[in-house]
Amino acid sequence: MTSRIATPPVAPGREALFRPLEVRSLRLANRLVMSPMTRMGCPDGLPDEVNRDYYADRAAGGTGLVVTEGIGVDHPTSVDHSWIPRLDTPESVSAWRVVTDAVHAAGGRIIAQLWHVGPLWGANARFDRAHRDRLMEMHPMRPSGLWGTPGVTTYSERSVARWSPEVPPMTDSDISEVIDAFARSARLAMEAGFDGVTLHGGHGYLLDAFVWADTNRRTDDWGGDLAARSRFPAAVVAAVRSAIGPDAPLFYRFSQHTQQDYTVRKATTPDELGVYLGALAEAGVDLLDASTRRFSDAAFPDLGGDDGEVTLAGWARRLTGLPSGAVGGVGIGTSLREQKSGKPAIAADNIDAVVECMERGEFDLISVGRLHLADPSIAEVLRTAGPLPEFVREVHEMPLRSPA
Repeated sequence: MTSRIATPPVAPGREALFRPLEVRSLRLANRLVMSPMTRMGCPDGLPDEVNRDYYADRAAGGTGLVVTEGIGVDHPTSVDHSWIPRLDTPESVSAWRVVTDAVHAAGGRIIAQLWHVGPLWGANARFDRAHRDRLMEMHPMRPSGLWGTPGVTTYSERSVARWSPEVPPMTDSDISEVIDAFARSARLAMEAGFDGVTLHGGHGYLLDAFVWADTNRRTDDWGGDLAARSRFPAAVVAAVRSAIGPDAPLFYRFSQHTQQDYTVRKATTPDELGVYLGALAEAGVDLLDASTRRFSDAAFPDLGGDDGEVTLAGWARRLTGLPSGAVGGVGIGTSLREQKSGKPAIAADNIDAVVECMERGEFDLISVGRLHLADPSIAEVLRTAGPLPEFVREVHEMPLRSPA
């Protein structure tokens, strides 16, 4: 795919979705983002023509910003599947350059999501039959050696029992090496032609594991109260900002919940959230991407009144003054967690609610995952207010390819 399809007029009521946005050197034609989705479809960790076309087709379909699936940084335990992409060698830079060139040729913009799975090492290794035993023998990076207390989760009891035994906590050397790994891979991302970088700092992965009090029980400078627990992700942000320079945009995805327990709340008040997000903003983040079950969910409903209706993305914007992004359930009434538990996807035309949230200043970008899998041209469907495509998990959410 080498160019965008003809752009139809914006349907009345959809204008907010199709306004341009600038973040440092990044200029977006609209506010629609292809959400990062792990597909485990990169042979030997390198994207190829299948991945190239997968991303370029969404750019050609009119999506303003494409965000890659999680890309492992230059650290041995950053990702736990041999078909999850990495960005750690000249070969990986060349492979990703083919992808970024194709997205740009299609008129789109693309940023790399950099990732370290941290305590959740093993969740993807179970699907890698060829390397499963070797992967499961490797030492996961955990702030205090803890997987996290299981609560509401989609993981089976058998899986939790296998992953949860305590391991040695990260050493000062481990911490320094991981910070450097993020910086190196961020620098390589710019060499590969990406328009910017985003860091996966949610869902219980490594950056998030330092913020969550349950997995970070350290008593040194990297642990303690929320301000202290925010030092590690802030240090990674600062290192990445230095690596990519002053012009490239730096996004950060964060969440209250973890995959170990969907009921977790790392910040129980807006003031606490401000401590965490303020540290990221000061370190160099440009946009805070709030990951929630549904984009419109209130972050602190117990506050009551207007404050009790503000979303997590809305609080991020209000507390830091930075633009924010939202994700969760656009066009679908069933959460991803519910679908993984066997509940079928239920269509929900909630696009008007997206626009309403955007118009009242809750967020600046909206990420769409599953509908991008159902229709690469979902942007034009939204532009014309056409009927939303049906998402069928068994058809649309399968990995691009799987190892033999």
